[in-house]
Amino acid sequence: MYGYGQPMDGGAAQQQYGSPQQMPGGVGGYGQQPPLYPEPSPPSLADAVRAFTTGQMSAEDFQQIFATSKVYCPRGDTPGFLALHNTQQPVIPMFTSLKELRRYAGKESKYFVITGAEVIDLLPTGYGCVLDMEGEHRMVFDAKAVEQMVDFAMRRMYG
Repeated sequence: MYGYGQPMDGGAAQQQYGSPQQMPGGVGGYGQQPPLYPEPSPPSLADAVRAFTTGQMSAEDFQQIFATSKVYCPRGDTPGFLALHNTQQPVIPMFTSLKELRRYAGKESKYFVITGAEVIDLLPTGYGCVLDMEGEHRMVFDAKAVEQMVDFAMRRMYG
């Protein structure tokens, strides 16, 4: 008598089994089917700016995308944000892409890249920010709007 899984001919011949992709029940035979379509990627920050400024996206949805997106910030010779003081209240210029930053500050400008969440965390109190100053869908957040973004981020993070 032979035990389960033991070849009947002493091991000289091996039974051929189909590859995992050919077995019934999907990939690996475990009922897992590959997705028919890849997961949709979230909108880019530029797309979110366009959607928000045209009323096609809620403030909460925009803030979630902003928090995880890369933001391009011009910089001077010292670390930190560059601020514009020729406005009602000081604002920090920020950009959704390097192309937008270059349009505003020129080809050779210095810059750094951080996430929107880091912007919210590091922005000095009393300062607003402006996204894509030279862009078609420029967004200005005054200091009060920035405070509201901070509050939203805190509620989201700590409940």
